[in-house]
Amino acid sequence: MPSNEQRRASAKRKLERQLERRAQQARRRRTLAIVGGSVAAVVVVAAIVATVVLTNHDDKKASASSDTSSSAAPSATGTPLPAFKPNDSIGANCQYPPSSEQPAKQVKPPRSGKVPTDPAQVSVSMVTNQGHIGLLLANNESPCTVNNFASLAQQKFFDDTKCHRLTHSILQCGDPSADGTGGPGYQFADEYPVDQYKPGDPAAHEPVIYPRGTLAMANSGPNTNGSQFFLVYKDTPLPPAYTVFGKIQQDGLATLDKIAKDGIAGGSEDGPPANEVTVKSVLLD
Repeated sequence: MPSNEQRRASAKRKLERQLERRAQQARRRRTLAIVGGSVAAVVVVAAIVATVVLTNHDDKKASASSDTSSSAAPSATGTPLPAFKPNDSIGANCQYPPSSEQPAKQVKPPRSGKVPTDPAQVSVSMVTNQGHIGLLLANNESPCTVNNFASLAQQKFFDDTKCHRLTHSILQCGDPSADGTGGPGYQFADEYPVDQYKPGDPAAHEPVIYPRGTLAMANSGPNTNGSQFFLVYKDTPLPPAYTVFGKIQQDGLATLDKIAKDGIAGGSEDGPPANEVTVKSVLLD
């Protein structure tokens, strides 16, 4: 029979294992984040009033920097996104190497190498239980991203998945695990507007406005795009670090406005939509 000391030691080891598992989960939940001025230093330097934090809602328990108290921006502050300037490297060598995470749903990576930039735009129908969201993908500006999105759609990766995150300016989708940690098991490089800045350009760290109607990728750092994306329904100031790969059509904005009007679960500033949003299908038109 174990002694009291042995039982206490066993309980301590069990607690340490639990804490480590929770820490690992918290680290994973910090992935796929979009942060526009949530860290105080960034707010001071960039003078950003708005804060948008696109991570798992539970991150507020794990990270002091994930303060979402100002995620409902009274006004958007920042310069416009840079004008798109084409160059020979766009779409010339799209690569999708494995990421460190297991896929949330089994899927094959898209074709790699050179991908076409014609047609310039690709129409997509995203059907949700809350209504239709029409998308127009910018294949001439972010072809590697469009190639990825089309591949995932054709493999039904997005079908029957929940949009797990709503703030007062964006809706985030694309994670089959519905907790903000899931992806396709591979990653790929950033495109527009990231590729419009030269290395070391300080403007690459200053806020720009991601305008209403923008479709962009969530990420956990440079060149870590996967499957999660966000739809902007209110002008949002962010660092120009998130690949824009299309626009939301008018019917989609109407659906997003309806979702936003219904609010966030529990009356929070940031979390799951109050009325569940399920993506039924994503189809290329």
